[in-house]
Amino acid sequence: MTQKTIGEQIADLESTRNAKAGRMTELTNKTLAENRTKDAGESEEFSTLKDEIKSIDQELEDLHSLEAINSTKAVPVPAVTPGQTKDATAAASASRGGSNIVVVERKLAPGVAFARFAGVMAHTKGNMRDALDFANNRFPEEKGMHDIIKMFSQYNFEDVTKAAVAVGTTSGTTWAAPLVQYNQMASEFIDFLRPQTIVGRIPNLRQVPFNISMPRQTSGGAAYWVGEGQAKPLTSLAFDQVTLRWTKLATIAVISDELARFSQPSAETILRDQLAAAVIQQMDADFVNPANAGTANVKPASITNGVTAVPSSGSGEASVNADIQAVFAPFIAANLAPTNAVWIMSATNALGLSLMKNALGQRSFPDVNMAGGTFWGMPVIVSEAVGNIVILANAQDILLADDGQVSIDASREASLQMDSAPDSPPTATTVMVSLWQNNLLAIRAERYVNWLKARPAAVQYLSGVSWNGAVTEG
Repeated sequence: MTQKTIGEQIADLESTRNAKAGRMTELTNKTLAENRTKDAGESEEFSTLKDEIKSIDQELEDLHSLEAINSTKAVPVPAVTPGQTKDATAAASASRGGSNIVVVERKLAPGVAFARFAGVMAHTKGNMRDALDFANNRFPEEKGMHDIIKMFSQYNFEDVTKAAVAVGTTSGTTWAAPLVQYNQMASEFIDFLRPQTIVGRIPNLRQVPFNISMPRQTSGGAAYWVGEGQAKPLTSLAFDQVTLRWTKLATIAVISDELARFSQPSAETILRDQLAAAVIQQMDADFVNPANAGTANVKPASITNGVTAVPSSGSGEASVNADIQAVFAPFIAANLAPTNAVWIMSATNALGLSLMKNALGQRSFPDVNMAGGTFWGMPVIVSEAVGNIVILANAQDILLADDGQVSIDASREASLQMDSAPDSPPTATTVMVSLWQNNLLAIRAERYVNWLKARPAAVQYLSGVSWNGAVTEG
């Protein structure tokens, strides 16, 4: 197959970009004409097209830069004259057509490379030789993936003989470097996942290692003004010891066997998004649900568990201000300065705040919007997992242990209860679905993460909140 020149690659990419941009315009015009917002499928397609165009733009920039560099290295082509020797003719021919073509590796959207690797391993049922053949045929440009599979296949299929063992380094081409590539691939999925979770969007959480005992301050002290010659009063601080053990969050996404075989162009994106959605849904719910008391060494309790809720007083501006004063009261009583505090609320309540107006018709809270913003000078984290409560959390007083890795496994032979809260153990009424019988594939993602409040008063919340913005008070 003839290798394309840089100019031809640029032309192809520009054509592809124009087609994708045209499709985005088509989607937008359709929704505008029908006076509605995009549905779930249109939003996903629009987002995918946007990511692909961003990747194409970056690659075009690289190719144009490379084209400019190569143009400065142009050399004269020797002319072939009658009577020249055979060697001279060959040299001239080589100078005209023997230059190397540089192939620029495509930059994929975050998490797609990891999803492709998971899909390859699932499709080949973990057989490394089959995986390498499949990856070479399906993704010939993914050299990093090929190196990883080759590395793993050495342990599965090559005979082990007595020989000198080289030191593993990150620059070695066969021993340890592919492991670094796999780590980067997994980290890429984590980087895609983190901004979508509540934990990933809260700034200034205190990062701590697993299984380390540390002192925790449970109450603050007080200082006093003292007159000349008077006795100075004492204060006390209360401490205990806490340890963040390993806790594992495991989720399973089920897809069709046809999708696992990459029958659709966006299969990798769908697989990535399903894995991410499974982790996000469970992690967000367990992080904020006041009813989640946790299970020792299994699941952490939510940051709101054990906190006495402050009932919301109403829906209008005056009620909101009263609610804010009430939720700050426990912070003040515990001598806790919420210098790194954040609000966590639903998009519905955030939208209600953004629509609220005072008696003069001005927006009461202009810095809030349904995507977040700031409220009373503090960041707003929006998540539908919160429901009808509004949380005020001091980020620096929440300990977070996260190993930053996601492990992936796949099966076609298992039987699963298709439920987000499966029976454990199964009962006589538990309905199980055979993956093999239904041509389904289950992808399991596991992540080690744990959290804990460093101080009990570091999190407060309002209950029964309905800030709808429709009532103007005062």
